[in-house]
Amino acid sequence: MKIGIIKERKNPPDRRVVLSPKKCKELLKTFPELTIKVEKSKARFFTDDDYINEGIAIVNDVSDCDVLLGVKEVPIANLIPNKKYFFFSHTIKKQEYNRDLLQAILSKNIELYDHETIINNKNIRLVAFGRYAGIVGAYNGFRTYGLKFNLFNLPKAEELHDQLMLIHELQKLKLPPMKTVLTGKGRVSNGAKEMLDGMGMREVSVEEFLTQTFNEAVYVQIDVLDYNKRKDGKVINEVDFFNNPQEYEGNFMRFAKVADMYIACHFYGTGSPYIFTREDAKLANFNIKVVADISCDIDGPVASTIRPSTIAEPNYGYNPKTEEEVDFKDKNAIAVMAVDNLPCELPKDASEGFGESFAKHVIPAFFNNDKEGVLHRAKMTENGKLTERFSYLQDFVDGK
Repeated sequence: MKIGIIKERKNPPDRRVVLSPKKCKELLKTFPELTIKVEKSKARFFTDDDYINEGIAIVNDVSDCDVLLGVKEVPIANLIPNKKYFFFSHTIKKQEYNRDLLQAILSKNIELYDHETIINNKNIRLVAFGRYAGIVGAYNGFRTYGLKFNLFNLPKAEELHDQLMLIHELQKLKLPPMKTVLTGKGRVSNGAKEMLDGMGMREVSVEEFLTQTFNEAVYVQIDVLDYNKRKDGKVINEVDFFNNPQEYEGNFMRFAKVADMYIACHFYGTGSPYIFTREDAKLANFNIKVVADISCDIDGPVASTIRPSTIAEPNYGYNPKTEEEVDFKDKNAIAVMAVDNLPCELPKDASEGFGESFAKHVIPAFFNNDKEGVLHRAKMTENGKLTERFSYLQDFVDGK
């Protein structure tokens, strides 16, 4: 079997890759019947020479490969018919901007396996960049805080080599006695938590966070039942919240009154209460001055996130009174960091971590008759049609 690692062609260029040079070498030792070719590219964090040094072939053409691995969407003009592709297609939520891409995949008889659809039999994702979004997003949050209040000027994450260097920069900071609230308990949030713990910030309980003042910087990590409550006052469990979001209302304002910075790492489900609304942000006791919105749902549960930002220009301001974008240093502005492709700023660590999971959960499925059903569950298209699991996308494909 031949695997081809394709060149990333989406702009701006993504420096990540599914398999690092060392991981390719490991896989070739483990599976002697496997061949790996890497399409020549100047954009990757790992250079062509890095692959050559590990004995991996660098080629100009991967069209003789059976399976093609990428990170971002492949431009329609570059799709090779009749191949198996793995990449983030951003189509499973019926994203309008990629309708043409899914139509082209079907017309070219491509078998598509979206990285987001690679799950186990309990619907848990097996490969993801979420942890690295949390790592970079938390770092960027403190960078934004320093810039807004002219306290310090951290280098951009993309200028640093790996997570350890990011933590090292954060450890140098002399922070005021600020309070940071972190929403979520999943991969993304725990990546952010790694950074707060790594820099030596003290974690406190919900009760302490809400009722006490401190002479040092502290943070609290909260979950759905901390920032939502049932309208009838009952306290049940998280399952009830996920099954009956309409029975709940937001309870985040109690944190917003005392927090200085908010790092948003939650998963937001349709029908769930907003975390804070535009009206909440107008209140005189709304105290949050910096929002690092790693979840980045636009015009959604975090009112200040009115658009995504970019790695080149990561910050903008939101004026709660006018509900408009302003300079993030404006004294009336909530400073917003809402970069929607954060793992791109940490390409080495993100690629190595993603590749570890991909090599563990996906590659063996090609050689063990997919005994865990990983490929079967992940396959979106086959023989020019949507598979049964993804048939809900048919009206989207048809343009309805």
